[in-house]
Amino acid sequence: MHPSRQRLTLLAASTAAVVVAGTVGTVVASAAAVGCRVDYQVTNQWQGGFGANVTITNLGDPVNGWTLAWSYAAGQEVSQAWNATVSQSGAQVSARNVDYNGALATNGTASFGFNASWTSSNPAPASFTLNGVTCTGAPPTGDPTTPAPTTPPPTTPPPTTPPPTTPPPTTPPAGAKQLENLDRGLVSVRSGNGNLVSWRLLGTETSGVSFNLYRGSTRVNANPITGATNYLDSGAAAGSTYTVRAVVGGAEQAASAPALQFANGYLDVPLQVPAGGTTPSGESYTYSANDASVGDLNGDGSYEIVLKWDPSNAKDNSQSGYTGNVYVDAYTLTGTRLWRIDLGRNIRAGAHYTQFQVYDYDGDGRAEVAMKTADGARSGTGQLIGSSSADYRNSSGYVLSGPEYLTMFNGQTGAIASTVNYDPPRGTVSSWGDSYGNRVDRFLAGTAYLDGQRPSLIMARGYYTRAVIAAWDFRNGALTKRWTFDSNSSGNGAAAGQGNHQLSVADVDGDGRQEIVYGAATIDDNGRLLYSTGNGHGDAMHVGDLDPGRAGLEVFKVDEDASKPSSWFADARTGQILWSTPASGDNGRGVSADIWAGSPGAESWSAAVSGLANTRGQNVGRKPSSTNFLAWWDGDPVRELLDATRIDKYGTGGETRLLDGSGVASNNGTKSTPSLSGDILGDWREEVIWRTTDSRALRIYSTPTPTSTRIYTLMHDPQYRVAIAWQNTAYNQPPHPGFFIGDQMAGPPTPNIYLR
Repeated sequence: MHPSRQRLTLLAASTAAVVVAGTVGTVVASAAAVGCRVDYQVTNQWQGGFGANVTITNLGDPVNGWTLAWSYAAGQEVSQAWNATVSQSGAQVSARNVDYNGALATNGTASFGFNASWTSSNPAPASFTLNGVTCTGAPPTGDPTTPAPTTPPPTTPPPTTPPPTTPPPTTPPAGAKQLENLDRGLVSVRSGNGNLVSWRLLGTETSGVSFNLYRGSTRVNANPITGATNYLDSGAAAGSTYTVRAVVGGAEQAASAPALQFANGYLDVPLQVPAGGTTPSGESYTYSANDASVGDLNGDGSYEIVLKWDPSNAKDNSQSGYTGNVYVDAYTLTGTRLWRIDLGRNIRAGAHYTQFQVYDYDGDGRAEVAMKTADGARSGTGQLIGSSSADYRNSSGYVLSGPEYLTMFNGQTGAIASTVNYDPPRGTVSSWGDSYGNRVDRFLAGTAYLDGQRPSLIMARGYYTRAVIAAWDFRNGALTKRWTFDSNSSGNGAAAGQGNHQLSVADVDGDGRQEIVYGAATIDDNGRLLYSTGNGHGDAMHVGDLDPGRAGLEVFKVDEDASKPSSWFADARTGQILWSTPASGDNGRGVSADIWAGSPGAESWSAAVSGLANTRGQNVGRKPSSTNFLAWWDGDPVRELLDATRIDKYGTGGETRLLDGSGVASNNGTKSTPSLSGDILGDWREEVIWRTTDSRALRIYSTPTPTSTRIYTLMHDPQYRVAIAWQNTAYNQPPHPGFFIGDQMAGPPTPNIYLR
């Protein structure tokens, strides 16, 4: 049960507010030090625990470095904190600023939060001190005290972007898919002596919409911008503020939210690194930021980031040993942490264990977060799943017994929305291909529009031998099964052993509903086998309109079976192999995209094959120096090479370096992948998110190069949007839209979508 949303507002300087189980409350103290105010809000409460947010408002002289202190009267104990370093000795608690929120200007604020335990009662603190001075609630000049608010501040600030000019339809168009109602995603990136300002063109906007860009209150464009949604404001000062306004039918619309500033070419999102620990075998471990995804968690039109933390002792399934717990956090782009989920000791850490999906599954305009869970996991509000004392780890560190769950979490609060038994269950470990725990725990996940309108959650297990895929709907607060595909079932045997270390989702047959491209086999939207090439397991796969000269989508895939083609290019609808390369053992990497304007359509290359192949499989030149990720970065529609912490432009004689990430690191060992890459801000070009080397921030890079190509945000292309959702699955792969982007591309098709 969720705690009640009843709120209490009391003056802490004179009254101790008793907060009983099942309520949340706010206490407004008479400030931290003379000239300050403290808002103490119990945001949620469960049996034995609670969460709280604290906001300090400085009404006096500027403060550089602060420590807020208070005393608990009923034995409450703080267990976890964010945006501050909190320590406790007996009843006395002190919260010290972290490096990025220590400076408090006059009327400035700083916020932090924590989880804590309580027993029989949970009275709020009676008073606070800041830097040793007792709260007074008044400015130092003796100006009238600001009265305590009767309604506590909202957890999430209201959106600053006005609603779209055309409201979402009450009855969706036939066959239209629901996608996010995004804001303009306005960014300003320092470019030479000016700023490149770019923004989203929405997938629902007609080609006739134009834009006016404002620097402060000054319009910078002489005539409305009708082409690409970017503008190089040459000579503008660094740090200039910008807004953009759509022009529809000659009428200027409301202003966007102010642009995010990429003063050095990037934006840092501060993170709160979890404390390390020690395994039962005595091994110490620390944490690094790992894979990320995005979703509009609070419905304000902008993206938040969901991030997985990996311990330093994370394991491949083939490796024995204990691991630290896996944590999943949510952050706003300004670095406010919304919640932290602790998956507990019974979820092992590694690339194949936790595949998390971030998407608006129930259609309420706010994204949920889904992942596999087990006994001992705790939600972002502290709710326990199963037993807190259960420990199913064996002496080799594997978890091969005990219950398994699938949990849908509320994206805004991290609370549990629905938990069901995980499907497919592990059953007999050896039935998945080995007896020690490697192949039984090879998980994949994705999101797909199986009914052509609303997204479903895809959770899967196994690909070396048996492969099982379960499709779930999340409607009206509950997870319900849509279908299960099992390669052991009659008629499905051709799918056994065909899975990759990833999956892809695309409408391969053009019926408006998406299929699951499960490596060398494809599962139709109804849960039935569409086809299997029989070419077996591999590490990398690309699905998109790779050959615009033929109808439909194509698949490029590499294999590791020495008896099968090392790579192949196929019709995505039928599985017909269009060309292939001879067997050459384990071909571990492969990429397909239009990276060179010298040949039509996509070029394909792989680790074990020489040269660069065109859409007919002919060698057309030098193989790129990297075989990893992709990004649309410069001004033309030809895609660039993304590898480790750099972006390169392919050329027949060598690469040209476009970006060297500064102070950042890639993830996943030799895979050298970013935390996330995709069109998350600005125009249709892609941002790249890396962790800083100390994992204290996610660093988002956005292109400083103008473009003349006008394309709506790729996040309103359904295939691309679900690709961002599955990007973190196992061996991360780059996203592809459902239409061709490249040299001599046709105009992008208008997506059949509606926004909520």
